[in-house]
Amino acid sequence: MHLSLDGFVAGPNGEMDWIKVDEEIFDYVGKRISEGDTALYGRVTYQMMENYWPTAGDKPRATRHDIEHSTWYNKVHKVVLSKTMKGENRTNTKIISDHLSDQINEIKQSAEGGSKEILLFGSPTTTHSLIQLNLIDGYWLFVNPVILGRGIPLFADIKDKTKLKLLTTRPFTCGVTELNYTVDRD
Repeated sequence: MHLSLDGFVAGPNGEMDWIKVDEEIFDYVGKRISEGDTALYGRVTYQMMENYWPTAGDKPRATRHDIEHSTWYNKVHKVVLSKTMKGENRTNTKIISDHLSDQINEIKQSAEGGSKEILLFGSPTTTHSLIQLNLIDGYWLFVNPVILGRGIPLFADIKDKTKLKLLTTRPFTCGVTELNYTVDRD
């Protein structure tokens, strides 16, 4: 998830024009997400992704990143958290609207058998819900060299302290720094 130095994932109106991405980040992220077989989205992020990625790799001017990510997106199992969407005829997609904790834990258990990651993309509201339910096992953050001052925070209404263990850091030439943490459950 991209965030500003002061902890926002989007501007006050959802703007994300401050996020820096380049080929170096695309290549790095592409390698990492290829290890996951499940992508988790909130409704808004899913609809945004669904409007672009299924055919992005087929376009005449598609970049290597577009082709690779489109291929991955089309094969990955998608889980969407939404109280308004219905699961009718959505290829390789599961809609979860209730019993969030039970259903996410069921997916996590089935993923653990294959040692694959469940990757949460964007979706601040979904992230906040999963944090409240203690369902996030790690944070893969891309800190952008910008201070927004206000916006949608990554961490909102946190009730309990969560200890993290730093796994990796990586600076990118565009100024973004990756921080990869696992939740320390000890």
